[in-house]
Amino acid sequence: MVWSEELEELLFLWLAMFGTVIALRRGGHMRMTALVARLGPSTRAFAEAFALAAMAGFALLLLPDAIGFAAQQGAIHTPALGLPGSLRTAALPAGFGLIVLTALVQLPAHRLRDLLLAAIGLAAAGLALSVLAPWFDDIGNWSLVVFFVLLLGAGVAAGVPIGFAFGLATFAYLADAGGIPLSIMVGKMQEGMSSLILLAVPLFVFLGTLIEMTGMARAMVDSLAALFGHFRGGLSYVLLGAMYIVSGISGAKAADMAAVAPVLFPEMKRRGVPEGELVSLLAASGAMSETIPPSLVLIIIGSVTSVSIAALFAGGMLPALVLAIVLGIIARRNAGRDGHGAAPRAPVRIMARNFVIALPALVVPFLIRFAVADGIATATEVSTIGIFYSALVGLLVYRQFDWRRLWPMLVDSASLSGAILFIIGTASCMSWALTQSGFAMSLGAAMQAVPGGRDGFLLASIVVFIVLGSVLEGIPAMVLFGPLLFPVASQAGINEVHYAIVVILAMGIGLFAPPFGVGYYAACAIGRIDPAAGMRRIVPYLAALLIGLLIVAFVPAITTVLLPH
Repeated sequence: MVWSEELEELLFLWLAMFGTVIALRRGGHMRMTALVARLGPSTRAFAEAFALAAMAGFALLLLPDAIGFAAQQGAIHTPALGLPGSLRTAALPAGFGLIVLTALVQLPAHRLRDLLLAAIGLAAAGLALSVLAPWFDDIGNWSLVVFFVLLLGAGVAAGVPIGFAFGLATFAYLADAGGIPLSIMVGKMQEGMSSLILLAVPLFVFLGTLIEMTGMARAMVDSLAALFGHFRGGLSYVLLGAMYIVSGISGAKAADMAAVAPVLFPEMKRRGVPEGELVSLLAASGAMSETIPPSLVLIIIGSVTSVSIAALFAGGMLPALVLAIVLGIIARRNAGRDGHGAAPRAPVRIMARNFVIALPALVVPFLIRFAVADGIATATEVSTIGIFYSALVGLLVYRQFDWRRLWPMLVDSASLSGAILFIIGTASCMSWALTQSGFAMSLGAAMQAVPGGRDGFLLASIVVFIVLGSVLEGIPAMVLFGPLLFPVASQAGINEVHYAIVVILAMGIGLFAPPFGVGYYAACAIGRIDPAAGMRRIVPYLAALLIGLLIVAFVPAITTVLLPH
C-alpha cells in the first residue's frame, strides 16, 4: 500500500524531530561527561551553559536553510496521497525552532555570566574560522583536522551532546572550507533521519518498555534463576543468560540492564557477591550482548552500509555466545575466590512452574530473531508483531498492564528515538562531507597500507572502534565510520557481516570500559554502586571480552556459519 508508506515517511520525520526536542528538555541526548564530571562546580556550571548555547546556536544556524528547504519541497507531491513534500520536511524547521525555544526556557537555570561567556566564546570561534577561510582553502584536506579533530573533539570533551557536536563541526566545515551550499546539509540530515528502515528504532524501543511493564522480563529472569541459581556463581550465569535473552529488544542498553539488575542484585548481594563484582559483570554483559538481535546497532549499521539486516541478525548470535562463555569462565573463577554462598537447588516443581510462567515471554525474543533472520518479516514488521503480542500477553496472561504508564512510555520511546535519530542525521551529514572532501579515499588507502594485510586491517579496526566506542558511544561511531570503512573491508576480502560484528563488539568494549565508557557508569547508576568499586574488578572481564573478540575476529566461521547460503 503506497499511501501507507507515504504516511509513515511523513509522520516518522515529525516523530524524530519532536523526540529530539523532548530529549533536549529532559537532558536525554548522548554526551561524554567523563571530563566535565571531574571539573569543579563553577567550571562544570559553565560547561553546562556552553552545551546549551551550542545546541541553540546549531538550531539557529540551520533554521533559515531548513525553512528554505521545506519551501522548495512544496513543489513535489506524493503520488498516492497527493501531499506536498513540504508537509513532511516542515518537521525540520519546526524542530529547530522548538529546540531554540526549549533552550530559552532553560536559560534561567544557568548563571547569566556563564551564558554570556558561552555565547561570546561560540561567536569568537565562528569569527575566527571565517577569517581563516582562505587559509583552509590553501591547506586542502588538512583543514579536516581543524574541523573534525580539534573542533569536534573540543565540543565532545566539553559535554556538548554528540549529535550537536557532529552538526556544528560539519556546519563549520561546509561554511568555511567546503564551498558547498548549506541547504544540502539540511537535505542530507533529512535523508539520514527518515530512512524507513529506521522506523524499527522507535518500535523496538517501545517494545522494550512494554516487556518490562507487563512483567515479561521478570518472568524470564525468575525462570533462569530457578534453573541455574544453585550452581557456584549460578546467579552470575543467570545474569549473563538474562542479558543474552532480553538484550537489544528495548533499544537501549541501559534499559536492558535495568530489566535484569533489580531482579538479581538483591539476592546476589545476600549471597555475598561484592558490589564491584556485580557492576563489573553487569557492564561486561552489556558489552557482550551488543550483537544480539534485534540490537539497534545492527539495524542502524545495516541502514547506513546496506548490509542485510537479516544476515546481521543471524551472524550476531554465536559471537555473543562466545563472549558470554569467556565471561562465564571469569565469573566462575571469581565465585570460587570470593566464596559466594551457594543456594539450595530449587524443587523440580518450582523449576517447571517458573518455566511455564516464563514461556509466553520467552517466545518474544526468539520470534523476533528467527522471523527476521529467516526472511519471514522485516525488522520493522516483526517489531509491530512483537508489540501486539506483548500487549495481549500482558493483558490476558500476566494480567499486568498499567494503562496509566502507556503515555509516559510512548513519550520515553519518542525521546530516546529522537536522540538516536538526530545523531544519525548529523553523522550522515558529517560522513557525506568527509566523503566529498576525498577523506574516504585517503582513509581507505591508509587502512589498506596497514601491515599484515587482512589480519592487520582487522586488528587496526578493533583498536579504532574500541577508542571510538569509549569516546563517541556506539551509534555515532557506526554511522560516521561504517560507510567509510566497510568498502575497505570488502576490498580486503573480509565478509561484510563478519566485519560488522567484529567492529560492533569492539565498540561495545570501549563503551563499557572505564574511565571514559559511559556504559560502565550507566551500569553503576542502575546498580546504585560507586564506580570506584568496580574499577579493578572489571579488568579481567575486559581482558576476557578482548580474547573472545579476537577469537571471533580470526575465526570467521563463528559469524558466517548461520548465514543463509
